[in-house]
Amino acid sequence: MRSVVQRVLEARVTVSKETVGHIDAGLLIYLGVEKGDTNDDMIWTAEKILKMRIFPDSEERMQFPVTEIAGGVLVVSQFTLCADMSKGNRPSFHLAEAPAEAEAMYEAFVLYLSGKGVPVQTGQFGAMMHVESVNDGPLTILLDSKEKVA
Repeated sequence: MRSVVQRVLEARVTVSKETVGHIDAGLLIYLGVEKGDTNDDMIWTAEKILKMRIFPDSEERMQFPVTEIAGGVLVVSQFTLCADMSKGNRPSFHLAEAPAEAEAMYEAFVLYLSGKGVPVQTGQFGAMMHVESVNDGPLTILLDSKEKVA
């Protein structure tokens, strides 16, 4: 499971000019599900994101996770994070999970975060979305559950 996590002052997703998800300060998470990803990958990714100490204290040091700043999370499915660019110039998406399985894992991820008491908004799985964000920092972190230490 691959994700891009951005600290934002606000973020919004629109589909056909209608807002489907919006948060103020918090995290914008782009989530890509790869073939072979398991529930363990989902939990590892969610827990890592929930515990990231990337929000500043009074001295501007990264000290707090999103759970301690009462921040929101906006999760956007993005299979293009699973792109393989090893051959040629056109991305191959053979590493991306099939849509039905990817959507189930995406929904499980959203439910897991919600179950931890974090206010979660989402994009619309499989839709052509427009994402607007005001990055804070900017602070962007890449995560890949394949790199987790057992």
